[in-house]
Amino acid sequence: MCGIIGYCSKKQNAKDIAIAGLKNLEYRGYDSAGIATCENNTIKLYKSKGKISNLEEKLNKVEIQSSTAIAHTRWATHGEPSETNAHPHKVGSVTLVHNGIIENYIELKNFLKNKEVTFKSSTDTEVACAYINYIYQKSNDKNKLHILKTACNEFRGSYAFSIIFDDEPNTIYATRKDSPLIVGLNDDGNFSASDVSAILEFTNKYILLEYGEYAKITSNDVQIFNENLEPIEKEIKIADWNATEYKKNGYEHYMLKEINEQPEVVEKLFKSYFANEDYLGVNISNYSEIHIVACGSAMHAGMVGKYLFENFASIPVTVEIASEYRYKKQLITPTTLVIIISQSGETADSLAALRIAKEHGAKVLAIVNATRL
Repeated sequence: MCGIIGYCSKKQNAKDIAIAGLKNLEYRGYDSAGIATCENNTIKLYKSKGKISNLEEKLNKVEIQSSTAIAHTRWATHGEPSETNAHPHKVGSVTLVHNGIIENYIELKNFLKNKEVTFKSSTDTEVACAYINYIYQKSNDKNKLHILKTACNEFRGSYAFSIIFDDEPNTIYATRKDSPLIVGLNDDGNFSASDVSAILEFTNKYILLEYGEYAKITSNDVQIFNENLEPIEKEIKIADWNATEYKKNGYEHYMLKEINEQPEVVEKLFKSYFANEDYLGVNISNYSEIHIVACGSAMHAGMVGKYLFENFASIPVTVEIASEYRYKKQLITPTTLVIIISQSGETADSLAALRIAKEHGAKVLAIVNATRL
């Protein structure tokens, strides 16, 4: 579950803000970290395997005055944890960070190799970066939004991108498919981020990017465009929770923190939802069966749910791993309730299962530790 933060600043503090944002995303887990900074209109990359503190040690050895930065924490998917495979990636005029998986990256990589493009890493992300750069270099139309739309039309899989072009180094372009991305708004500058928690200590104002939407972010302005690249107005949302909720708050690690917070979380949920008779928006008695779909420990939680539903509501329940559920024949009826469980709200297989359940007309209930599904 990788993390993204980008910042366009009216001051020369983008590097510091981006690193602080990465630290706010540490609860998501990661194996490497990196940052791209705009220094005197030149993009420079700094990466490190391991903790963000390792990256900070590198940054502390150089004087950096940056008006724009994009930064990333990575969980290895394609290629081992290493500085080379860490984000950001830069190919030609394009620098980017990426959450998600480009499923057709081998096909695109072979195409680009035939165009004499060389690669340094083992990642799908560098391939995406190289493909965007390829489209940019061969196109007579240097409109960045047109370039991104053309490139993204060729990507299969999921992505949230924050991108800087060499000839526009104080602008961040952002877009997403499946993987979440927000735009944060602040008097001193503007953000792109994978999670509100990354920016909460700086601002509680944000815009949710939807699938196929694009953002052009500068220190003074944010423009949002729909899938047809038409400018649109978006609702500015206000986060009403506290940034300290995402800190370890004295615990040795985040897993221990979440375990110890469970009684408090359950109490808050009961108080906030049980006050309403239809507190879930779902009347369980209307359903003849329940499918609980999740991955990992979320699936184990679903097994507890199966016991409770069957014993107290007398409703048959199946619990399935999302990666299997999404590929099996769907035996869904109008009285099937599908419950998706995901700690992050970003689990790719769970999101795919959710979309498939909806396509088959199922009523879907999501249980997450964030508002992303």
